[in-house]
Amino acid sequence: MTRPATARLYRGTPRNLARLARMLRDGELVAVPTETVYGLAANALDARACRKIFRAKGRPANDPLIVHIHDRAQLDLLAETNSAAERLARAFWPGPLTMVLPRRSIVPAVVSSGLPSVAVRMPAHPLFRQLLRRAGMPVAAPSANPFGYISPTSAAHVRAGLGRRIPAILDGGECPIGVESTIVDLRDPRHPQLLRPGAVSRRELESVLGVRVRMPTRRTAPHAPISPGLLSRHYSPRTPSQLHERFSAREVGDSRVDEAWIFVARPAGVSGENIFWLSERGSLREAARRLFHTLRLVDAQRFKRLHFERARGGGLADAINDRLARAAGRG
Repeated sequence: MTRPATARLYRGTPRNLARLARMLRDGELVAVPTETVYGLAANALDARACRKIFRAKGRPANDPLIVHIHDRAQLDLLAETNSAAERLARAFWPGPLTMVLPRRSIVPAVVSSGLPSVAVRMPAHPLFRQLLRRAGMPVAAPSANPFGYISPTSAAHVRAGLGRRIPAILDGGECPIGVESTIVDLRDPRHPQLLRPGAVSRRELESVLGVRVRMPTRRTAPHAPISPGLLSRHYSPRTPSQLHERFSAREVGDSRVDEAWIFVARPAGVSGENIFWLSERGSLREAARRLFHTLRLVDAQRFKRLHFERARGGGLADAINDRLARAAGRG
């Protein structure tokens, strides 16, 4: 097919969904909305199509992809399941939870970066689910942005980053969650590990599984990542960035005007064109939803340095802090 100068935006009409499904079946790339962030989708069972994802993003071959499904039976096609995976699927699918399981041979090695495992998720976004059903196959879909840069939460973000490298974007509006899915390693169901925090919290996982969910340490973390989002620097603005436990009013007030300060909640007694916040009242749900949009907005203003304040609490605070730490190169 002839590729336009920049990616074409498609509304979620039945006719457009049918066309985009054909494109996926033909081995083309389509950027898609999910409840977490926008993904760059390709037929997960077509190695050639999946290699296009790596080329379009500039993604290293050792960083695995997440496979997205619309039907529970597809999980058995892709992975060797266990009782822990079954319980989590019943509790959280469709939704923002990815499970890492032993890979079946039908999954091309390129999808899992040659590893014997595969990361699988059943998304909840209604447009993406319609597209998956029409395509009739699982799709691999990492975030639809140049590798390492801030994840996209709108079709405009995708077009700005990959518009000249891909043919099509399904416009589903802004992503309602705004941070990537929780990833849990269930290769050994007796010892699950939380690889990446997200909207499904560690406490929720433990409540369903009835066992402690471990956090990987530097000693136990795999040399080669077994899922996306495990690199120490990721989701990163181009502007040098620093993560702080807390800001003081004096510290911010005495700062240079060419440095930006990003709070979780709107700060009292501090104002200026270099002051930003993720939520008016400190709502973690709103902060997560606006996180990547705000980082992109501030990154475009050519400050010399960005300063982030850690979110307080657990759950989504863990997800926000994980992204901020990796944005500052401290993951």
